Amino acid sequence: MNAEDVVTVPVGLGERAYDILIGPGLLSRAGREIAARLSGIRVAVVTDENVSATHLDTLRSGLDAAGIESTVVTVAAGERSKSFETLQDVVGSVLAARLERQDAVLALGGGVVGDLAGFAAGIVRRGMNFVQMPTSLLAQVDSSVGGKTGINTAHGKNLVGVFHQPRLVLADTEALDTLPPREFRAGYAEVAKYGLIDQPDFFAWLEANWQAVFSGGPARAEAIARSCRAKAQIVERDEHEAGERALLNLGHTFGHALEAATAYDSARLVHGEGVAIGMVLAHRFSARMNLASPDDAERVEAHLRAVGLPTRLEDIPGDLPDAEALLSYIAQDKKVSRGALTFILTRGVGQSFIARDVPGSEVLAFLKECQAQ
Repeated sequence: MNAEDVVTVPVGLGERAYDILIGPGLLSRAGREIAARLSGIRVAVVTDENVSATHLDTLRSGLDAAGIESTVVTVAAGERSKSFETLQDVVGSVLAARLERQDAVLALGGGVVGDLAGFAAGIVRRGMNFVQMPTSLLAQVDSSVGGKTGINTAHGKNLVGVFHQPRLVLADTEALDTLPPREFRAGYAEVAKYGLIDQPDFFAWLEANWQAVFSGGPARAEAIARSCRAKAQIVERDEHEAGERALLNLGHTFGHALEAATAYDSARLVHGEGVAIGMVLAHRFSARMNLASPDDAERVEAHLRAVGLPTRLEDIPGDLPDAEALLSYIAQDKKVSRGALTFILTRGVGQSFIARDVPGSEVLAFLKECQAQ
């Protein structure tokens, strides 16, 4: 791998600033990149059963070559590993390995592993170094950047966690070649999200170039880099989601409710699919509230459907709870404040905004309409 093949996206957070490196071959040279920034450390690699079989040997060889001693903690693949029980196992394994605060937890995997490992890094010894090595498209463009970590509970998704920024993010674009098509499509929903938030030109570029993004090569790397820059800029201005960072949750309020309603069963719905449906619902609800044109919702739905993503409630296999139950999941969302519902709505493609005090009655009527279609 040549240095010119790697794109560096800085995340400017003062003394907690770090780089996102994007390019091919980063798994094999991760040891060198880590050693250059965190000298003399040991590492606990947290991964899942699927990713370890494909990428762990390459990563560990690079760590060994750089003189970095590593221990491995392997968890079950899937959303259900974001639990108190698995968190306890990971924390116990890190402590059993006698890693110290200046050592590091390295997340090798998708968003589930990153959220779980980052939470463990944030609480073990009141905060260890953390390195993200995202292997899914969703994780490379979204969950690995910005320091949000956490687990799920029966009450909802990501309701327990901490903000804990990584020291480095290494996004190996070649790792995406091993993803099942469904997982790549799910990650693409988060890419499209950045265009829909406030970059209409990027969304138009994706409409024209999505097939090249799926094929790999320069278009894929460009899409990842543009997504990371978009997120980094928002995180720099609002690290702890006190204001505009909430825009990154476009589609997530509906999507998280659907994930909870399916009991986080990845056979029925994975996170990016929930976000895809959620973004369409957010645009349709905005049109229902006379905030945006129905044409915008149709455009968003057409693009996401073209790439193979689900866009409607009926696209989810199996039965869903009724509208009242879905609203109860929405009411548990982290963006709820003093019981008032907060949504990310839109005035058009690339014109998202934070809508506070959304009437629950309007949401309920909308959900009933969606379920009746």
